[in-house]
Amino acid sequence: MSTQTSNTALPATSAPPHAPTYECGLLTPTPDPIKSIETSRVLPRWLFVRVETESGIVGWGEATLEGHSEAVEGAFEDLRERFVGWDSDNIEDIYQSAYRHRFYRGGEVLMSAISGLDIALWDIKGKRLGVPVWQLLGGKVRDRVAVYGWIGGDKPSDVLEAAKARKAQGFTAVKMNAVESLAWLDSPHALDATVKRIEEVKSVGLDVGLDFHGRVHKPLAKQLARLLEPHRPLFIEEPLLPGHVEELKKLYQQTTIPIALGERLFSRQDVRPYFEAGCIDIIQPDIAHAGGISETRRIANMAETYDIGVAPHCPLGPIAFAASLQIAISTPNFVICEMSWQMHYNAGSYDLLTYLVNPEVFAVKDGMVDALTAPGLGIEINEEAVRRCAEESKGFSWRNPVWRGPDGAVREW
Repeated sequence: MSTQTSNTALPATSAPPHAPTYECGLLTPTPDPIKSIETSRVLPRWLFVRVETESGIVGWGEATLEGHSEAVEGAFEDLRERFVGWDSDNIEDIYQSAYRHRFYRGGEVLMSAISGLDIALWDIKGKRLGVPVWQLLGGKVRDRVAVYGWIGGDKPSDVLEAAKARKAQGFTAVKMNAVESLAWLDSPHALDATVKRIEEVKSVGLDVGLDFHGRVHKPLAKQLARLLEPHRPLFIEEPLLPGHVEELKKLYQQTTIPIALGERLFSRQDVRPYFEAGCIDIIQPDIAHAGGISETRRIANMAETYDIGVAPHCPLGPIAFAASLQIAISTPNFVICEMSWQMHYNAGSYDLLTYLVNPEVFAVKDGMVDALTAPGLGIEINEEAVRRCAEESKGFSWRNPVWRGPDGAVREW
């Protein structure tokens, strides 16, 4: 089969004179282009993003994807190539271009990278205008933000003493893992310890959320929800793995306990099936995974339409927490925010406050943190400490535990 070509040349097409090429996106009347985009992998398991503009404004973001920092760093190679030189004021133009212009979209790696860049750009815009980010989101709807701390670790133990310590720190609510390692179908007695632990924590006078963490499969999830019903937990989180919308809907109809999930959902498109199925009460977008402030805000607005509360997932670093607080301060259907201060992943010398010049802004009193008031994200990052840790821990990569049952079969962590 041959291909014939015409000898008649087609008329040339040309762009109108002075037509914009948009090589660096849209421009504002007084652009402040992005000069550099840096990432720093720091202990205990976080990925910080530093964006600097040509005028010298520095914004910080967080793109932590626990256990997958290398993949997110790879995504930043592309973002750096594309967006250095773009006007830092045009956050939405950059978001849309980052999300849509490479054809493949979504997923935890790309969305975490976009999150880190997006958060940093909001920080820059707030600093440029001299206002906290929540002012740019429509202003505040509350003066203080409810938070909860963690107790118990990956395999929950000593929860009574930990609950007493959290209460002394000013918390009124905590979260703990509901179970340890479970088989797809396990002995019902494997759930007895969960009931005992919630009784102990409630005896201290704290509310408690229970994170099933996707470890509990359908045969046991409905049993555990039934056992917990008399003890009235604040919520149960990820009672089934993401993707089981119809199964979750059936579980929802069997319990009065509020059901929460969302840390493994990364966009409005991801959360939509759960909203439409009416199978959750609380959505938990992680601002370091779910498109940063821009997309998390949209998820929150969408949730309000379905009378669903927003409880940002945030077992991460200070930048992600500060960004989550900006959402909390300005979102009517916000309910409570996770706080990683002294949680089990932050063992050793590196914790939520380690990289802050102004750690007092995260002080907990009566279960709440005061609204942040400084420009941008409202925190001051100790850049010297970030660079020092990144250099000293070069090559370190946090990895989550890997569990197998006594038969050798893989189990959910």
